[in-house]
Amino acid sequence: MKTTISGAVLAALLAGSALAQGAPAGTLRPDQAEFRGLYKELVETNTTLSAGSCTLAAERMAARMKAAGIPASQITLFADPAHPKDGGLVAVYPGTAKGLKPMLLLAHIDVVEAKREDWVRDPFTLVEENGYFYGRGTVDDKAQAAIWTDTFVRFAKAGYKPKRTIKLALTCGEETSGAFNGAEWLAANHKDWIDAAFALNEGGGGRTDGKGVVEGGKLVVQTMQIGEKAYQDFTLTATNPGGHSSAPPPDNAIYDLSRALLKVGAYEFPLQFNDVTRAFFTKSGAARGDELGKAMIALAKNPADSAAEAIVNRDKSLHSMLRTTCVATLVDAGHALNALPQRATANVNCRMFPDRTSAETKAALAAAIGNPAISIEERVKDKPVAVQPPLDPKIVGPAEKLAAKYFPGVPVLPTMSTGATDGIYLEAVGIPVYGVPSVWANPDGNGTHGLNERVEAGALYTARDYLFDLVKTLAN
Repeated sequence: MKTTISGAVLAALLAGSALAQGAPAGTLRPDQAEFRGLYKELVETNTTLSAGSCTLAAERMAARMKAAGIPASQITLFADPAHPKDGGLVAVYPGTAKGLKPMLLLAHIDVVEAKREDWVRDPFTLVEENGYFYGRGTVDDKAQAAIWTDTFVRFAKAGYKPKRTIKLALTCGEETSGAFNGAEWLAANHKDWIDAAFALNEGGGGRTDGKGVVEGGKLVVQTMQIGEKAYQDFTLTATNPGGHSSAPPPDNAIYDLSRALLKVGAYEFPLQFNDVTRAFFTKSGAARGDELGKAMIALAKNPADSAAEAIVNRDKSLHSMLRTTCVATLVDAGHALNALPQRATANVNCRMFPDRTSAETKAALAAAIGNPAISIEERVKDKPVAVQPPLDPKIVGPAEKLAAKYFPGVPVLPTMSTGATDGIYLEAVGIPVYGVPSVWANPDGNGTHGLNERVEAGALYTARDYLFDLVKTLAN
């Protein structure tokens, strides 16, 4: 998953820096050429749930690190016996200061499904074309997984000795709710393998003005994800004795469910702020200076300002950042064309604000529906509550300072993701997780989770150098 940022905010960030042109493959530095090979191998290893193997991808990345000189004793390949293709790895690069708690680099190596017949190019062949890398996972999240693995390779080849021990976890299952999840498994079964003072993860990243390198595009913002919502699906069910459709009574499972869904659609969860969203609204609002910007600042100062809230709510991304949201995504009803429905079900997908529980959200849905005959059940039990990490200047400060070097003139905005990452499982066991600035994309998301996923070559190589320096800075 990659975070998104409001189009209204993007439009206001006029300052920016020209996009970096990716060098042709034949003119890369030797270290960049080696990285390109690693990235290519990872992208071309199919890691979809249906037909791929994260275990194979993890083994290939482990082989890269071993070839660079990292001892096998510092690399742990793991897989649950019930899910042999959903494995991952944990690697450790020792530090010299025993008193410093380790840091963790986290990335998921599974990808969203991709049908060859729907893509212009083979989704599991890395294609470099017109300054872009095409392929499933080129952004989400194999760019970061490759960069983290490459960072360990570069450290080993240089004989680098950080003060802080650095850990790396490549995991499977982030893209499929309810499937085996490697980050969740590690947190529950081997926290000692990944325990750290903090973790760096996906979720941050840059956004352009929508133009490419050829068109003279600019990078206008970098974001740092500090916190996220918790993901939960609820199954709503209406039942009825059913019967012959020729003599329909007033009560009907489909009608009952429809009325319930209309009430869910009309229900507004209460507005909330935390330190990160308040900082985001204040900084983004100041950058705008227009009606929306003034409303963002006013609302951050006074969450009870209903007039300001009404203006902010016009932007769906900002509206979602302010509260828990729930929306119907699937419906299923009836069993025959000529029979009254005996059962009607719907999936309601909720993204819960940090510190809000599934039980609270379920109770709010039940109250909004007001019909005890509609059952509401969590699709996945025992989902962790989203924990908001601190807006820590020891983490945010270096990220901003290095961003000024690699992305000159581009602001770094703290943001809370309205989506979800594997960070939620680590935060649940006391490891703060930060989605660091990284590759940039156009406002359309560059095909992430959709067709023809792609990333600018310049964005990838620049992010690689930025994140390498950031890891070194935080490790010392």
